[in-house]
Amino acid sequence: MSLVRDVCVIGLGLIGGSLLRAANTDGRTTWGATESTVDAEAAAAEGYQVGTDVAGALRRAAERDAIVVLAVPLTGLDDVLRSVAEHAPSCLLTDVTSVKAPVLESVRRLVPRARFVGGHPMAGSAASGWAAGDPALFTGAAWVACVEPDTDLAAWAEVATMAIELGAQVVPVPAAVHDETVARISHLPHLLAAVLAATGAAGGPLAASLAAGSFTDGTRVAGSRPELVRAMTEGNREALLPVLDEALGKLGAARGSLASTGGLAATVNAGHEGARRMTDLRTATRAAVQVSLAAPDARDGLCALGERGGRIVGIDGSTALGEVA
Repeated sequence: MSLVRDVCVIGLGLIGGSLLRAANTDGRTTWGATESTVDAEAAAAEGYQVGTDVAGALRRAAERDAIVVLAVPLTGLDDVLRSVAEHAPSCLLTDVTSVKAPVLESVRRLVPRARFVGGHPMAGSAASGWAAGDPALFTGAAWVACVEPDTDLAAWAEVATMAIELGAQVVPVPAAVHDETVARISHLPHLLAAVLAATGAAGGPLAASLAAGSFTDGTRVAGSRPELVRAMTEGNREALLPVLDEALGKLGAARGSLASTGGLAATVNAGHEGARRMTDLRTATRAAVQVSLAAPDARDGLCALGERGGRIVGIDGSTALGEVA
């Protein structure tokens, strides 16, 4: 098993462009393709091997047995997967899409021979396109590398190794668990930011002149490209709906309390406690653990580690080196 495969990136926006840059800096041979002429020309002008010929990039990936990374929106994924099926059907395949269960279903349906490991680096910004990319984007970030009952652990280890080499720490969880969790900490915040931004803007020029840190912090992601936000939130509909209901219930309780008693203590205190608890969990002391990828229950062990908030920080042969609170 080679841990230094070439890397082919399809899609050169913020995440794909950052990944190609980072992998190139790490010493891997890299190339890519995008349907965006603007991004392709900008990347080529900086000396990267990129263009708009997706099929050609995938044929080269098949010839070189490269890792293929799909960095396209969920709405365009199936079209790209059909090209993968035609030109690199047995490739080592991963992605960086923010929803995982729909991607897994599409890969199984359209490219069943691919050695697939679903991925999602938890990094980004409201900016987009090749120009927004940064090779240091993944440094210290969590990078989900999905583990399913049928995941090829050799393929998983290669994808995990690539993510670690790019500066990330790997979180192994099943696709469905990922989707429910990001509905809470990513997709719901996008919707709340959109509502907050629209509500604030209704206040007109005075609201704009008075808006300060709390409004800016709460609405930052509302500046993201609407089509990307729609793709992630609508694509995660099944997991997002119950989380949205939960949030609406809390807002409804706050509204009822304010209307009846004039008090918001329960809502404000619960939020304060939730923020403190999240901070404590993120800063807790971590202990080193190891998961043998050769063990019969290796997949279960990886998922248990990930669901406890643990991360994989290295791969040593057939052993995954992790940390958990």
